Amino acid sequence: MADTNKPDTPQIDDVRKALEKQIAGLRKEISKINESIAARGAEMLDDASEQASDFYDTASVRATRTAQQLRSQAQAVSDVARENPGTMTAVVGVIGLLGFLAGFVVGQSTNDTSRRWY
Repeated sequence: MADTNKPDTPQIDDVRKALEKQIAGLRKEISKINESIAARGAEMLDDASEQASDFYDTASVRATRTAQQLRSQAQAVSDVARENPGTMTAVVGVIGLLGFLAGFVVGQSTNDTSRRWY
């Protein structure tokens, strides 16, 4: 019985060595895949960072232009108001009256008819 185990041992050792080689090969492949994933993740992070930077730059330029336009329009309105104080008072009064009337109409249209206000 001891003689039958001895010839099997070299085969088991061969199988073990073959499996260890396969495991080592798989570990190398997994490490390469991990490196590839890490590199791709870094590329994606760089792309996202670049896009965010471009978006920020574009938004900043647009905000600056908008602020300049608002300043110039506010200055124009201010100049007109200084030159024509009576007209501006009338315009503001009419806008206030229209706002009051719109609020009154909306309030009446949403008013529950069963409720009375005393």
